[in-house]
Amino acid sequence: MDVVTRIEQALNGAIGRAETANSPPKLASALRYAVFPGGARVRPQLCLAVAGACGDDTPALSDAAAAAIELLHCASLVHDDLPCFDDADLRRGKPTVHAIHGEALAVLVGDGLIVMAFEALAMAGAAEPQRLPALTTTIARAVGAPRGLVAGQAWESEPDPVLSEYQRAKTGGLFTAATVSGAVAAGADPGPWRGLGDHLGEAYQIADDLRDALCTAEELGKPVGQDEALGRPNAVEEFGVDGALGRLQQTLNAAVDSIPDCPGAAELQQLVLLQGKRLTPKQLAAVSVA
Repeated sequence: MDVVTRIEQALNGAIGRAETANSPPKLASALRYAVFPGGARVRPQLCLAVAGACGDDTPALSDAAAAAIELLHCASLVHDDLPCFDDADLRRGKPTVHAIHGEALAVLVGDGLIVMAFEALAMAGAAEPQRLPALTTTIARAVGAPRGLVAGQAWESEPDPVLSEYQRAKTGGLFTAATVSGAVAAGADPGPWRGLGDHLGEAYQIADDLRDALCTAEELGKPVGQDEALGRPNAVEEFGVDGALGRLQQTLNAAVDSIPDCPGAAELQQLVLLQGKRLTPKQLAAVSVA
């Protein structure tokens, strides 16, 4: 079974558990709306790619880890779009959850997806219970405080956030969790895989800052110019367009160089380079990583 199918099946199974006859129908509908159709599923693909490079001896556990990471990512998007944060009306080319289902239900959807992520881990963990504590802790730290998604969102409420700390928490945490969790789920040493997640997380945020500054809403499927409008720290403001592009190139190269020697190294390198091309604004593609 290919990686994309594995991810979609795992996500569908998690959402399906909330679609019982006695579930609030509006909530069940909104949960599915928040997850399907998805974006590029970069983080779960990365998780399964690392698991595969490490042997992937327990696919049910690596699938659950990949699904948990994507569910948490989707939860963060639902909350990030709320009026109290970005007040965005478009995500992935369609109306945001709160625009369709209302603000109150959107809060519950985000909360529900977070719980659902850890339920998926717990259920799959029975296959390899000795791996579950490290897996759960890794993913929990990526979304909590002091250095996870929650902390990253909280930095936006501080008067002078440090760009590197803000980016590492808001974006980098889940990328690092993806690489480390892939190794842990496969029973391998996660240490050599942390650098890949760190570099990819930084690259992804720099690319997102560039796209927010240079692309149109039609190109991205979401509002643009948000960093400037909301006064958020960003790479374009700190380094300029050319400086941010150069930093993106450096971090992508560092990500490729950080991949440990393993049977799946070539495939992982291609995944990194493909994401670099996908994320670089079209206006700058001619000078992006080849």
